[in-house]
Amino acid sequence: MNKMNILLVEPSESLAMPVINVLQEAGYQVRHARTGRNALMMKPAAVTLVSSQLPDMSVREWLACHQKQANAGVAIAIVSQEEGLLAADTMKSGATDYLLRPFESNQLLSLLRRVEALERPLANLVAESWRSKQVLQLAHRVAGTAASVLITGESGTGKEVLAKYVHEHSLRADGPFVAVNCAAIPESMLEAVLFGHVKGAFTGAVQSQSGKFEEANGGTILLDEIGEMSPAVQAKILRVLQEREVERIGSHKAIKLDIRVIAATNKDLRQAVSQGTFREDLYYRLDVLPLHWPPLRERQEDILPISRFFINKYQEGKRCQLSPEAELALVGYHWPGNIRELENVIQRALVMRHGDAITAFDLMLPNMPQAQVSATAPCANPSASHIEAKKHAEFQFILEKLRQFSGNRTKTADALGVTTRALRYKLAAMREQGIDLQSALESAA
Repeated sequence: MNKMNILLVEPSESLAMPVINVLQEAGYQVRHARTGRNALMMKPAAVTLVSSQLPDMSVREWLACHQKQANAGVAIAIVSQEEGLLAADTMKSGATDYLLRPFESNQLLSLLRRVEALERPLANLVAESWRSKQVLQLAHRVAGTAASVLITGESGTGKEVLAKYVHEHSLRADGPFVAVNCAAIPESMLEAVLFGHVKGAFTGAVQSQSGKFEEANGGTILLDEIGEMSPAVQAKILRVLQEREVERIGSHKAIKLDIRVIAATNKDLRQAVSQGTFREDLYYRLDVLPLHWPPLRERQEDILPISRFFINKYQEGKRCQLSPEAELALVGYHWPGNIRELENVIQRALVMRHGDAITAFDLMLPNMPQAQVSATAPCANPSASHIEAKKHAEFQFILEKLRQFSGNRTKTADALGVTTRALRYKLAAMREQGIDLQSALESAA
């Protein structure tokens, strides 16, 4: 496998040469620049190692300029151990990771191996922006430990995908990965789902059943939306984490666990702790290694690659692409629903497009400038207002999903990213518009 090319930006010859020798012995192609400005004038490398002691600019200024370059690649800051605060600042300024000097050669090579892993295609995970790569670098580090992980981020950012990434790069990768959405399970059932139960433990328990913790033994369990748990369940989760064992409901036999726990939430758990709705002791048990998945609007470089990923996933028949106007519309939108919303928009656009390319009109994004709509709207209906066209596209997309799930409203709402109540309102609105839902579904059968 070809090694990445590396640019070392280091003014000190005595500090540069040992690093260059280690990299060359490991098979990397290395170039050397002594000033920040010289480095910026050179062809970008796959990885740039940049010293915090540049003679002509600060490392933060250099990182800001580097981020503006086309095909800038990964930047890794090299800072001294006395510059701990600067190390954190470089991560905010665009560095994917950092090295504390003095460092061992194996630390440098281990970091580069993690970068190489990120550059290879990842299943169901697209990361082109430096913010995404930064999170994945941290996730890769986290994966090598056995500690609990807390993933935070807005709804729809892909927290479960990040949890799977941690699992797949851990020593437990061959074990099971079990995800539990704590918000989707009624509180009365959550304990039985998590801990299991024995026959006769409660009304309806006609046979013994293992819980999700048992199913995850030897692997990883993801407790998604953990902020929705009641205090009573929180207390029992805390005991499982402390004792590393679980008891089925109705049983006094402890089952030993060898699992890693990853929790995810879109809530501010610190605030929940201060408000008394989340246990402080459980919070500190979970928040050993925190990972924050930024919203899509903060990693714009990911928007088009993710869009193309969904096009390839959902398109049928002839290959489809995005028009230049559609690309501008996608990048310019603020994506309050994050990746989940983007996925739905692309699915709908594939259904509604009129040609080989998805246009800005096909996307039907809210608040799209009228001029852009007019320029890309199909000629077959030039007089239709944007609002009516958007409503028509939405109704058609809902019908498409209903057909896909044979009229099952729970599965349809899930796929649309809405509640079943919201779907009922949409269906009622469709009936008011004269759409015969039963006939529409039967005609597609």
